[in-house]
Amino acid sequence: MPPLSAKPAPKTAPKSAPKSAAGSLAGFCPWAGEEGVRVYLRPVGLMPIAAWAKGAAVPLAGGRFAFSTAELIVRDRSARIDRAFAPLSEIMAWGWERSRAVAEALDRQLGALTRARAPFAGLALDRPLIMGIVNVTPDSFSDGGDFLDPAAAIAHGEAMLAAGADILDIGGESTRPGAAPVPPEEEERRVLPVIRHFAAKGAAVSVDTRHASVMESAAAAGARIVNDIAGLSDPNALPVVSRSGTPVVVMHMQGEPGTMQANPTYRDAALDVFDWLEERIARCVAAGVPAERITVDPGIGFGKRTEHNLEILRHTALYHALGCAVLIGLSRKGFIGRLSREEPPKERLAGSLAAGLETLNQGAQILRVHDVAETAQARALWEGLHPR
Repeated sequence: MPPLSAKPAPKTAPKSAPKSAAGSLAGFCPWAGEEGVRVYLRPVGLMPIAAWAKGAAVPLAGGRFAFSTAELIVRDRSARIDRAFAPLSEIMAWGWERSRAVAEALDRQLGALTRARAPFAGLALDRPLIMGIVNVTPDSFSDGGDFLDPAAAIAHGEAMLAAGADILDIGGESTRPGAAPVPPEEEERRVLPVIRHFAAKGAAVSVDTRHASVMESAAAAGARIVNDIAGLSDPNALPVVSRSGTPVVVMHMQGEPGTMQANPTYRDAALDVFDWLEERIARCVAAGVPAERITVDPGIGFGKRTEHNLEILRHTALYHALGCAVLIGLSRKGFIGRLSREEPPKERLAGSLAAGLETLNQGAQILRVHDVAETAQARALWEGLHPR
């Protein structure tokens, strides 16, 4: 059978696949070739990128890590899920033994996993980026009211830039659990003066909004990124993003802020989020928004229980198979307190850093945070420990 290799560069995948998947995958998941079955690759056992140069592994998304082993996950439309860990060469050979469709799906994912990421909104992804949160709101869960006044928001953003923020994410609507929606006109009144100030300085500004009209106004005011917690669910959002050429962060949320924590349920949280994001990316690409202009965010805390959040974070590396940059926003989230001593939001820095660094160890490219100076210091140590 012909071997599979990731595209486009031969060096980014095993040089050949064995003719048999005997070994750790012998007899694994005999039903994988059935109609409707999906397969997933999650890189594990990440190694320094030097392992790629030595031919012992393949690169992970052009970052600091390489891998030669993955978790192979198979599931169907019912409740069946099978998992196995194996070398990439065995996994690719196993795919050919099951069916051409399975083999081609694995090949596409391996290509996406190994492909270097293009700059996002003009920002190189050769080091983790820090997105600083500027909430121009009276009721955000962590700092509601602290920066509602535009002058206070601008001063806060200036301090974040000085502390090491690469992007400022400016939002005018609280999306905490139970939050009431804000009219787009009020949202614009809050965020546009702040966006204009930082855009005039040349800062990379993101607008945190789920309303297409706000996206359009913010882009006109100089915002370089749209960060949409609703995954472009506003019917006009995708046309706005496509027409304006604005890079976009597409986030997963189950439900909407007012009710999202009432009873979130998943068959498998990490895989369900993957499938949803994959479908959204396909819609974006079909509408003229290429993958290099998309960053994905699995939406920690948005329609997810503590166990869902943890499962998704453990599977951060899985989301590189979508072929886009990966953003993680977990700063000060409630699950940190629930796992600890129920600390209030502003006392969850240590947990935020611990979880954020764990996602960097799985190749995440962007961290969205409240505490920029502390995150920048942690990133500096992380970079020292993981040289390119």
